[in-house]
Amino acid sequence: MYKFLCSSAVALFIIAATTTCSVQKNSATSPMVVSTSEVARVENALASDEMRGRKTGSPEIDKAADFIAGEFKKAGLQPLAGDSYLQEFVMLRPRLGELKYTAGGIDIDRKNIIVITGQASLNVDEKSGYTVATISAGENLFSKAQSFAAAKKNTIVLVDTSMSKNFARLTGLKRQIFRSPFSTIFILGSTLPNGFKITTTHSFEEIRFKNVAGILPGRSRKGEQVIFSGHYDHLGVGKPEAGDSIYNGANDDAAGITAVILLADHFKKLGNNERTLVFVAFTAEEIGGFGSQYFSQQMNPATITAMFNIEMIGTESKWGKNSAFITGFEKTNMGEILQANLKGTAFQFYPDPYTKENLFYRSDNATLARLGVPAHTISTSKMDSEPNYHKASDEVKTLDLDNMAQIIKAIAESSRTIVSGRDTPSRVKAESLQ
Repeated sequence: MYKFLCSSAVALFIIAATTTCSVQKNSATSPMVVSTSEVARVENALASDEMRGRKTGSPEIDKAADFIAGEFKKAGLQPLAGDSYLQEFVMLRPRLGELKYTAGGIDIDRKNIIVITGQASLNVDEKSGYTVATISAGENLFSKAQSFAAAKKNTIVLVDTSMSKNFARLTGLKRQIFRSPFSTIFILGSTLPNGFKITTTHSFEEIRFKNVAGILPGRSRKGEQVIFSGHYDHLGVGKPEAGDSIYNGANDDAAGITAVILLADHFKKLGNNERTLVFVAFTAEEIGGFGSQYFSQQMNPATITAMFNIEMIGTESKWGKNSAFITGFEKTNMGEILQANLKGTAFQFYPDPYTKENLFYRSDNATLARLGVPAHTISTSKMDSEPNYHKASDEVKTLDLDNMAQIIKAIAESSRTIVSGRDTPSRVKAESLQ
């Protein structure tokens, strides 16, 4: 350790050095400082027994939403739209009344037709002007069906009979639907029969949901958005395990929301993001990804530069500490950008090692990814051996909070050239969409 004589020159040097350090601390390259105590504070709030597992539709998930909104306000974010951080939307749970499918006045088996509609009554025939589409043998039935159901047009979809064993599973698409003037009808068969007529009646239960979303407006590239997200819902109260019936969801996905909250605070303090940053906590991931689907409908995918979806980062990855994987790594060059920004650090991002699990299309990044956005999920979950996944034992005490703090720091560091506008990830190509 060096010792210096006290002099006016030395004093001036100290003042200059102190000023320089202050500037560096607030520069765009300043590393994020993440305290384990702050990680623990947020984690313990979201995964407490008082939140009772944050089940979608419960009073406790509303309490969690209010907590996240309060954290966004404290960080200094602006609401994404209007004067509230709560992005509220309504879905419908249909109850089928009548369903008749006839051709030339002859009844056709109801098992061959599934109707997705928000209309109380529906009468469709050859003159109704519906677009006719097909799902052919060998295509991804469920992914294609979801795309047709989300399209803003009246559509009859003919499903190849080779998919007859799985056809009935498409009824899952109608368990909860967004309010829409458009209907989608799936028919098992290769052609529409002459003189067909479809008649249905439905009643509906309204279900209200809430995402939580805030923004930091950009400077020179305000019209381009970078999204940091996770889901805050979990399973609620379920079957007791060792006397514990609360499925706290500390890793799944209070861990991701903790990261989103701390990243919001970090980037607000830096105050130099050239692109607009959007921070969002999605609801209803566990029951169908409805929160991210609704959010995506409110955004213009063409203006979204990148999406960092953060899911289950509370445990070590298969490579140990200071590591995580990126789903869909090969679909864009975003992972390469993140790796380059971490060069020289102890942290390493890897491609998803669990490709057979199709994780790229199983989390909240999927809707925007299908629209071409470089939207990826960052995770450390060992999908082949995660002992507390969807169990009552998923509690804060099972997490490595120190390692989690390093992961959050790595996400901040790896994203800096995207946030600053220096790097723009390539888009998900149409041929790789499912």
